[in-house]
Amino acid sequence: MTKIDIVSGFLGAGKTTLIKKLLAEAFPGEKLVLIENEFGEISIDGGFLKESGVQISEMSAGCICCSLVGDFHKALKDVQAQFHPDRILIEPSGVGKLSDVIVAVQNTADETDDMKLNSFVTVADATKVKVYMKNFGEFYNNQIESAGTIILSRTQKLSQEKLESAVAMLREKNPDAAILTTPWDQLDGKVILSAIEKVSLADELLEKMRAEHAADEAEHEHEHHHHDHDAHEHHHDHDHGEHEHHHDHDDHDHHHDHEEHEHHHHDHDHECDDPNCSCHHHHHHADEVFTSWGRETPKVFSQADIQRILTALDSGDYGKILRAKGIVNGEGGAWIEFDFVPEEHEVRAGHPDYTGRLCVIGAELKEDKLAELFGL
Repeated sequence: MTKIDIVSGFLGAGKTTLIKKLLAEAFPGEKLVLIENEFGEISIDGGFLKESGVQISEMSAGCICCSLVGDFHKALKDVQAQFHPDRILIEPSGVGKLSDVIVAVQNTADETDDMKLNSFVTVADATKVKVYMKNFGEFYNNQIESAGTIILSRTQKLSQEKLESAVAMLREKNPDAAILTTPWDQLDGKVILSAIEKVSLADELLEKMRAEHAADEAEHEHEHHHHDHDAHEHHHDHDHGEHEHHHDHDDHDHHHDHEEHEHHHHDHDHECDDPNCSCHHHHHHADEVFTSWGRETPKVFSQADIQRILTALDSGDYGKILRAKGIVNGEGGAWIEFDFVPEEHEVRAGHPDYTGRLCVIGAELKEDKLAELFGL
């Protein structure tokens, strides 16, 4: 299956630089074809790319948006037939409408079994968002609105305030895209790829909770099965010997003991750093009962801010919070990572992500209050 990725953006936004970074760091070892289509400058970077073992398919008909119907369709099929690549990167002309390119690729992919539209990205110069929206409204906004991921370049040239205001302008036009705000030189190409092939924190957390739930169910089955003659051993098993003082308890205390585990979530490598120790224990279908609230933001937090916020999540004022997780910008270019389970949280130094991301999962979440708590 050939993945097709579209990298759009105005001239000078940094598309070629981004593509070079992805080729070097995110796609090594993949068989890749780049279809470039800038006005009259098709082979501008041909030398570099040929050396990387990347084939360039030059299209005869100039700008993609002028030739969506015939040539582009054929070029894509020809490239697939000739090279059978793992991935085709399409860099459309800087003034084309991204929505047109997406439709053209999707139509071609629909006709073949072995191609799929994988992602569509817009690279935007963070310092020019405001002026481009004003002066090139229709084309620029189409690239922003149609993007699955918006990759900002030159973010290091902006003050924090200006960066946040540029992101807010982009968010108005595109509420759902991942917006990459971290300077590229701080990021590995693989992190950029994770933003492009976006998996949200909520999905990651729910997946983890589902896995834990399945493990928990299995354990309860096991426990139910052996309850009569095995309780002592089960305790031992569950606690990895950390809680010998519980061992003399009667069988019927076992559940109670299980509820009281909170204080040592991190003591052992059993999947016990999870909410099944407390509230999750009683709600069995995570997807049905729980909602998630998440945000992406370049906002800078201090360790103290995060400690205060996580402590507040236990208050009950924001809903019944089961899990929270995030990686955010800290002061002085540091990054802060945090995890929360009821009654306990962990805050530590983290690695740069494509932007600050946080997610809260629970029941009856008060979303407005959460946004206010995180200052978003």
